[in-house]
Amino acid sequence: MKFAKKFHFKISNLPYFTKWLILGVIIGVLSGFASTLLYYSVELSEKFFLGYLLGMRIPRTISDGDILNYSADRIYLIPLVVMVGAFLSSLLVYKFAPEAEGDSKAIEAYHQKQGKIRWRVVPIKLVASALVIGSGGSAGREGPSSQISAGLGAMVADILKLNSEDRRRMVAIGIGAGIGTIFKSPIAGALIAAEILYKRDFEPDVIYPAIVASATGYSILGIFYGFTPIFGYYLAPFNPVRLPMYAVLGIVAGLMAILYPKCFYYVQNRFSEWKVNRYFKPAIGAAVTGLIALLFPEIMASGYGWVQILMDQKFNLFPTFGMPVLFVLFAMPFIKIFATSMTVGSGGSGGLFAPGIFTGAFIGADIGIIFHFIFPAQVPTIAPFVIVGMLAFYGAAAKIPVSVILMVVEMTGGLQLLPAEMIAVSISYLVSGNYTIYRAQVPTRKDSPAHAGEYNVPVLTSLKVTDIENLRNLSINPEADVKEAKALMTQNSISSLAVSNQGHFLGAIYMYDIYQLNEGKVRTFMKTGVASVRPNSTLEEAWEIMNTNKSTWVPVVLNGAFLGIITMTDILDIYRSKLKSLGISEGT
Repeated sequence: MKFAKKFHFKISNLPYFTKWLILGVIIGVLSGFASTLLYYSVELSEKFFLGYLLGMRIPRTISDGDILNYSADRIYLIPLVVMVGAFLSSLLVYKFAPEAEGDSKAIEAYHQKQGKIRWRVVPIKLVASALVIGSGGSAGREGPSSQISAGLGAMVADILKLNSEDRRRMVAIGIGAGIGTIFKSPIAGALIAAEILYKRDFEPDVIYPAIVASATGYSILGIFYGFTPIFGYYLAPFNPVRLPMYAVLGIVAGLMAILYPKCFYYVQNRFSEWKVNRYFKPAIGAAVTGLIALLFPEIMASGYGWVQILMDQKFNLFPTFGMPVLFVLFAMPFIKIFATSMTVGSGGSGGLFAPGIFTGAFIGADIGIIFHFIFPAQVPTIAPFVIVGMLAFYGAAAKIPVSVILMVVEMTGGLQLLPAEMIAVSISYLVSGNYTIYRAQVPTRKDSPAHAGEYNVPVLTSLKVTDIENLRNLSINPEADVKEAKALMTQNSISSLAVSNQGHFLGAIYMYDIYQLNEGKVRTFMKTGVASVRPNSTLEEAWEIMNTNKSTWVPVVLNGAFLGIITMTDILDIYRSKLKSLGISEGT
């Protein structure tokens, strides 16, 4: 700890870019090894649950070995195996780190918790996610990777005793590094760190260190798993004639990007309301996923191998069990959304990113097939529609249109489709409106507690009189003697006093009017027309009235009824409490 304190002192005094270069490298190294470990853990889990227990062989991408065959010896055990993996995961999560469930806790930590993430979340999230994904749950590695890396960022901030602002940045950098590393897309990862926090804004301060972290993490993962883009290299030339078709794809993807969060959060809300022991909920959701997988095994795990099959147009490799292959292709986006909702929405530990890429790929394939039948000469292959569909759908659903454009470019190793991608994702983002798969996102920096007092109007305008729990019932009857009024003022260190009768506010009496008097009624010296506030008034209004009245208190009145007073001390106390909860010093 002495070293940490010494290092903390030195790093705090370094120039901005030097400081964040060092911190970016630290997060990148940790993220790289953590993502590699997660990658390996999921593979190990898949070998046990899918390979050993089910005798299943699932398709893989080019970067993973390009195995496109699917087979399963004991398909009837799929629901049981998926359920067991989710149950073991839930035992781990709910016993040691309940916040490790789901997929957007790191974003929530950034906005609502000053970047604080418990250290135990890192190992729990890793093991729990490997169990869910490896046993066939409909989830991805990218969400867990981002939360694990964000947790490591928070851990480093704690060790170095960085302030809350820097801890938040470390968490955001970790999110981007985790996704950029495991997706093999370091440039996109750096932008995701800045974009995924908001629905329509960026966090520019994290881009530079996120570039360093994401590149470092990607380099480490690549040492173990290679640097080939996930889906290989798409090098076909761009055809501008298809731009209107990509615009149609953007509209459809945008509409589906509304369905994704609506379905997910509907399922999540139903499970949260269900009076069943929380340890069993993920297992029940996984069991439903397993039953669906009996007919549609494509939904199991991340499903990237099936996306590879789509890009290669090897439709004969899809297990259809007697169903028309077109039915399978057109039903798959809806089935994947529902299966993911059941897996993760029930409380399972896994990511929503990979299912989003999978769903978008099938949406793109479906639109591509339609245009292929209508315009076979202009659309000889559906591969470009698969690629554009990935980003158009998930860019809208996750509200990361810029990042996902670069991500798909890096995942496919080519720039040929960039104009199509930009058109499609711009339209899908517009069509999807404010719907997002990450509920913890806020619209803009102005709406984030992380920027309270910086982009927001003053904090006092966000606080109401009702936020003060106990109003002071301090007043005097108009028929009382002025000596009693002076005594009350002296006793409470105030220079004026509210006057009320039978619960009605009448006015105020001031010390400077009676300080030389020893007799007389309060009514004689009472001033009427005194300004007051209502319970729903802001504390800024109350503060302004005190300044205008040269008073240290203000009466709270509703429809003539006197409810009590609030003092300047009351306002200062709740103001300091609010700043503390936001991690802002009073001098900010």
